[in-house]
Amino acid sequence: MSKKYEIMYILSPTLEEEENQALHTRVQDLIAANGTVDSVDHWGRKRFAYEIDDQTEGDYCVVLFTADPEVPAILENQLKITEGVMRFMIVNVEEE
Repeated sequence: MSKKYEIMYILSPTLEEEENQALHTRVQDLIAANGTVDSVDHWGRKRFAYEIDDQTEGDYCVVLFTADPEVPAILENQLKITEGVMRFMIVNVEEE
């Protein structure tokens, strides 16, 4: 039984453009391998309210996807060990 999820992640601003694109593609490929990507909203570089890892800004992206309930845990495990990902959050999107 598939559910809808939303992931927001922030990539390090020190990444080169090619590395940045590769990470965005990697996240979408991880989702696509286990579910379907519904939409991608790339916010671009935004300033933080406070420093994270000695950085004052990061590259934000929001992805809506549909997947089985075990997929967020798989995605979380991969993102925790991926260099360049500063923060991420995965939430279940309630359907109306």
